[in-house]
Amino acid sequence: MPKLDEQISTLQERLTQLKVRQERSDARKHMLQSLRERKAETRRRILVGALVMSKVRAGEMDENMLRNWLDQTLTSAHDRGLFGLAPKEVNAAPLTDV
Repeated sequence: MPKLDEQISTLQERLTQLKVRQERSDARKHMLQSLRERKAETRRRILVGALVMSKVRAGEMDENMLRNWLDQTLTSAHDRGLFGLAPKEVNAAPLTDV
C-alpha cells in the first residue's frame, strides 16, 4: 500500500503544479486581451480625432463648436494646453464647521 500512497501523493503534487500553470496561462491570456482592447480603443480615439480635425480644416465642421466641446470637457492643464485653452480654475467646496 505505501507504494500506492506515494503514487497518489505524486499525482496530487503534479495536479497542483498543472493547476498553477493553468492559472498563470489564463492570467496571461486575460492580460493580453486587455492590452489588445486598450490598444484598439486608443486607435479608435486617434482615428476619430483625426477625422474631426480634418472636418474642421475642411470647413465641414465649426471650429468654435469643437473648441467649446474641448473647453467643457478637458480638465487637465496639460490637455487644455495642447489646444491653446487656458487652465480651468478648480472650484473648491467651501469648508464649513458642523
